[in-house]
Amino acid sequence: MQIVDMPPHQPTNRIIAIVGPTGTGKTELSLAVAAAIGAEIVNCDSRQIYRGLEIGCAKPPPTVRQERPHHLFDIADPTEAFDCARYATLARAAIASIHGRGRTALLVGGTGLYLKALRYGLFPGPPRDEKLRRELAASEANSPGSLHRALTAIDPATAARLHPNDQLRVIRALEVHRLTRVPLSAWHDRHAFRGDELAMTVVGLDMPRSQLYDRLGARCLAMIEAGLLDEVRGLLDAGYSLTLPALQSIGYREIGEYLRGRSDLPTAVERMTRATRRFAKRQTTWFRADPTVHWLDAAGATADAVLAAR
Repeated sequence: MQIVDMPPHQPTNRIIAIVGPTGTGKTELSLAVAAAIGAEIVNCDSRQIYRGLEIGCAKPPPTVRQERPHHLFDIADPTEAFDCARYATLARAAIASIHGRGRTALLVGGTGLYLKALRYGLFPGPPRDEKLRRELAASEANSPGSLHRALTAIDPATAARLHPNDQLRVIRALEVHRLTRVPLSAWHDRHAFRGDELAMTVVGLDMPRSQLYDRLGARCLAMIEAGLLDEVRGLLDAGYSLTLPALQSIGYREIGEYLRGRSDLPTAVERMTRATRRFAKRQTTWFRADPTVHWLDAAGATADAVLAAR
């Protein structure tokens, strides 16, 4: 493994996060920053944590991850429940280890809730109720979309920010309400992520929407050419269900439907492209609401510009 020593003028115990919508070049820029200062990269993408999900979640390939230290990639099986609380715990441990080596921790990804949970902590919600979760999952299997409709009735604010297919988080929101009789959005308003802040510099990559949408359309086609069908087919052949939250991710869901004969390939790719563009729009809205983000034009972003941000 090749590791560049940190120049003596670079501060230790620094955390930098590179965020923004999918397709803006976060991975490429992070590699340039890591090469410049010997930083270690920490994943902040909720799908790149899963083993077996490579092409469809644009995970840096193994050859790239072997060039310098990468953390929190391939740490969960697609069948495992994984949430922002678990992410925050593991990310803080990874960052502490990186700082113990005198290096900069470089967070990279587009999952805003993971970053927020890491920076500010989470409200002390009720523990998981596995029996209740099984009941809710069975209800959704019998009547797809019913959980999101139920959440809309009791907690419209949370329902508005969650996709109906995000079963894991929809179930958690219903679970919190069922166990506490208080909507998840109300818990968040009370807590307002006011834990002890983890100091970091957050850099966002921006791109004109039309340009980004063109890039995302091309990237979806490139994923098909790179073997996404075989990747999804391998996951299904290994016994993983399309109902798993991991396989409800964009790309895996649409290609899985095609492989199960529920759509043709052009339709699947078009649905994947539309979903990716909508996702990018939601990511942009999330990060634009954060006044602490230092925005850079993705087309001209450099490692020096990232390192100069404060």
